[in-house]
Amino acid sequence: MLKGIIRGDLLKRRRALTPGEVAKKSKMVIERLLEMEEYRKASTIMTYLHFRNEVETDGLIRQAMADGKRVVVPATDASHRRIIPSLLVKYPEDLAPGPLQIMEPKASSLRLCNPALIDLVIVPGVAFDLEGNRLGYGGGFYDRFLLLIKPEAVSVGLSFELQVLTRLERRPHDVPVNYLLTEDRVIEIKRS
Repeated sequence: MLKGIIRGDLLKRRRALTPGEVAKKSKMVIERLLEMEEYRKASTIMTYLHFRNEVETDGLIRQAMADGKRVVVPATDASHRRIIPSLLVKYPEDLAPGPLQIMEPKASSLRLCNPALIDLVIVPGVAFDLEGNRLGYGGGFYDRFLLLIKPEAVSVGLSFELQVLTRLERRPHDVPVNYLLTEDRVIEIKRS
């Protein structure tokens, strides 16, 4: 399967980044996000919790909380392959490794959030293309979740430039993002 080959290659390339490179590039990506009007206007932001050389979201979470925004993070319902949005109150104290070993809210800290209340969704990916299509880890968690948010909510993919491809195969269930941010650029995805 072509997606599997692309996924493996890009994960290998991302793993080759040093911790210093990841931190520096992540800071640049997050600075771009914090400058966006969509960030400034958002009251409730959902973001992933970074894992294995993804664009680090720690700075975003801390800044959004300092800016008085409600921050929502995903809890994983692995048996139903879905994301459960949970309001984050104490960071990082409310978090622990989940079933996929990604940090998520502890059961005692789970505070369900209606997806319709989310204004801005920050989406991870293994790869993105210039049309906003994303290649995730293969579980479809975010594709299913993005169908639940309100139509006017904005989705933003965070990526390192090495993860941006010209074109990815798009399947009917794939949900593209509205913006793609890298350390080098902001790509606004035009919808026809």
